Amino acid sequence: MTGLILIVDDNENNRKLARDVLEFAGFDTVVATGGVEGVALAMEHKPDLVLMDIRMPDLSGTEALKLLREDSRTAAIPVVALTSSTMRGDEQRFIAEGFDGYLAKPISVREFPDKVREFLRD
Repeated sequence: MTGLILIVDDNENNRKLARDVLEFAGFDTVVATGGVEGVALAMEHKPDLVLMDIRMPDLSGTEALKLLREDSRTAAIPVVALTSSTMRGDEQRFIAEGFDGYLAKPISVREFPDKVREFLRD
């Protein structure tokens, strides 16, 4: 199963790597350079999944998630935290904040597409 994946990350290298790996695996992608743009693109494109960085200068991933959940057009889109926050308890905290899942950076090029597919099946 493939789909449209929105990648929201302020780091160009992280964005490009995620996009390239997913496109190679057959996904369509849209990229946003920050939370504000990510919310706007989610409303415009209605992606099948959003991969959301947490720490971004304009709007945190958690704040962007809140905006997506409050809008009927985007409320049902699964949003996965894609973050370098990998301290013990971080995954549970992100799930408690409303994310549908959690993926740690740096991503594993080999495992990343399969992990993304798992979130699309729900």
